[in-house]
Amino acid sequence: MIIKNGFLYHNNSFDVCDIRITDKIITEIGKNLEPEENELVLLKDQQYVLPGFIDIHTHGAVNVDVNDASVEGLKQISAFFASHGTTSWLCSILTDTEEKTLACIDTVVEYMSQERIGAQLLGIHLEGPFLSDEYRGSMPQHLLQDTFHLSLLQKYQERAKGLIRYITIAPEIQYSIEAIDAIHQLGIKVAIGHSGADYETAMNAIKHGADASTHTMNAMRLIHQHEPAITGAILESDIYSEMICDGLHLHPGIVRLLYKVKGNQRLLAITDSIMAAGLSDGEYHLGVNAITVTDGDAKVSGTNIRAGSTLTLDRALRNVLSFINQPLERIVPIFSTNQASLLGLNKGHIQVGYDADLVILDRNYQVTSTIVSGKVVYD
Repeated sequence: MIIKNGFLYHNNSFDVCDIRITDKIITEIGKNLEPEENELVLLKDQQYVLPGFIDIHTHGAVNVDVNDASVEGLKQISAFFASHGTTSWLCSILTDTEEKTLACIDTVVEYMSQERIGAQLLGIHLEGPFLSDEYRGSMPQHLLQDTFHLSLLQKYQERAKGLIRYITIAPEIQYSIEAIDAIHQLGIKVAIGHSGADYETAMNAIKHGADASTHTMNAMRLIHQHEPAITGAILESDIYSEMICDGLHLHPGIVRLLYKVKGNQRLLAITDSIMAAGLSDGEYHLGVNAITVTDGDAKVSGTNIRAGSTLTLDRALRNVLSFINQPLERIVPIFSTNQASLLGLNKGHIQVGYDADLVILDRNYQVTSTIVSGKVVYD
């Protein structure tokens, strides 16, 4: 397949180029590439061609909750994400019972053993259960654990056949910091969040190898001039920082601050979306919680506790562009390159040898085509 005359994001800038894809891989980039016999040609005159978006933190969409999803439900999420430019994702399993968590893992393993459609499911993000009670957000309080049990995570990873790639822990949970190296040995990246940790504890976790922060500044102890807390440690350090850019979880001024402090190489746009994404206001659920969505804002029913979002990554991209007033080439890494770097993926760049996962946008930043592993999955 050749994509011709796209405004291609390549080497951190844009240029009108053609791109050839062979066997799921980008094999050639240049001007005026000649199609081979019977080769599919996508003509995308002056449209933006970007690395496909990668969502490493999402709980669902289109009336499917990851904690309650069937194989068919995961297919529906994948197809929906592809229509919004996401080419890869991790499904985030909310804190639940051991039995239910294992059942969710089994569903993911079954789904990933089959031929898949839409966005590529890369594996699992475990959000809990080793999280702070005080900063639990929408996590079910009675299912949180105040001591880190490596044996439980090992059990989950064995059941998952190595597909757990990312976990959120609170560094103040007993034995969690000491376990970071062992978690890495299981093939899992570590994010800190849902936490009331003080500055020293959070910095200790970072020094022990914590890789990222979960939905930065949400469900965590905030910075104070006399006590920087976990938020201060995240801002001072070089760890990756997730951010939910729906205009609700973070004020646009905070997005600008995060960009100024962390730069475009350490920010991770996520959706933290729930089953209500892609649907209208109403009553939904997130794990064991009842959720009410009003004006697109999801909260635990009967409370003011925000519970995920109804965001998609293409909308997040448009939001970030309007919030921080930077050109598109400065924003692209926040949606793909950094996630690929964190997880060690051969994605996130438009370069020869990389996976052919691409999103094509018109000049209003609306998705026109999505390509996963060299196949057009949305057009």
